[in-house]
Amino acid sequence: NNVETLANIPFLIRFGPEKFASMGTKESRGTKVFALAGSVKNTGLVEVPLGTTLREIIFDIGGGIKDNKQFKGVLIGGPSGGCLSEQFLDLPIDYDLAKVGAMMGSGGLIVLDETTCMVELARYFLSFTCQESCGKCTPCREGTTRLLEILERIVEGKGEEGDLKRLESLSQNIIDTSLCGLGQSAPNPVLAALRYFRPEYEMHVRKKICPAGVCKALLNFKILAEKCKACGLCRKHCPVGAITGAKRQPHRIDPEKCDQCGLCLEKCPFQAIIKG
Repeated sequence: NNVETLANIPFLIRFGPEKFASMGTKESRGTKVFALAGSVKNTGLVEVPLGTTLREIIFDIGGGIKDNKQFKGVLIGGPSGGCLSEQFLDLPIDYDLAKVGAMMGSGGLIVLDETTCMVELARYFLSFTCQESCGKCTPCREGTTRLLEILERIVEGKGEEGDLKRLESLSQNIIDTSLCGLGQSAPNPVLAALRYFRPEYEMHVRKKICPAGVCKALLNFKILAEKCKACGLCRKHCPVGAITGAKRQPHRIDPEKCDQCGLCLEKCPFQAIIKG
């Protein structure tokens, strides 16, 4: 048993199982501890009765999205969990989360805002499960590696038509044929993101655009001539010499030389540089 199970024993001994079972829902009784993290004002460990909604945890307990950003989604269940979109904010959290492509797991709950790229997020967590695979069974060992290769190709701007169907087909094959729980749950972040954030994947593949502005290979930096004061700070800090411009003349960025580091955007005091 895990630590959380053992931590419930004193309560059961002191107050009895009936008291414990009076909390939660009919199908999922008791409480659950969540590690609330991500783009939320109040982070930390949160214990709530099972059946509490995501909205109550994120906005009432967590205080809402920090820096006045927009809520985008929430990852529940850690690397093997699933990303749920805004439509599930009023969903009661219980052991039936698997029906919508998520899981409680160890209680990880990461809040996401509009600056999170769902493709990169899936790639990041899949890279973790790839490393954790023991290698015993081929579906997990090779399947997750192939999934990761496809996702890496997409975030690098080399996505191909048909990649999304390949992700779905391969993910389901890994789930159906892996020998243990790691392989059977590894594709969850990919499938859930495809299910609820598919347009974002399509923009990466078809238009080579990362809406969240995260995937460097898909970023384009541009200097707005009407705002540029020719101060030279962007040119001075560019590590690859991609910015040129005469004295008192608007500067420009050479897209062929630009390595999308973003230093120019950070250093410009006049908000004359945009990324997209």
